[in-house]
Amino acid sequence: MINIQVEDNNGARQDLEVPVDMGLSLMEMLKAYEYDIQATCGGMGLCATCHIAVLEGGDGLPELNDNELATLDTLPDAEMNSRLACQLRCNDQMDGLVIRLKALQEA
Repeated sequence: MINIQVEDNNGARQDLEVPVDMGLSLMEMLKAYEYDIQATCGGMGLCATCHIAVLEGGDGLPELNDNELATLDTLPDAEMNSRLACQLRCNDQMDGLVIRLKALQEA
């Protein structure tokens, strides 16, 4: 198990315990915690409804793949710390990760 924090638009953080032995993507884990992520593309990295900002602990994340880069390039609010949660598999290197759900900021 690892710990990940999700920061809301007011700066409050919720601690989440995340299993790393199930092969879940970060998007699947967030949906399991009932965050409102549509995932209309089924985790293929096309719809960007799982767009997140990595606030802390992003050093252990894998490099962006071409598909993720192409999708993020279409978003007007993408930043240097933007990622798609569907493209990140939960693993030990994500322990202590702090994220904000960008796709929900407009909701």
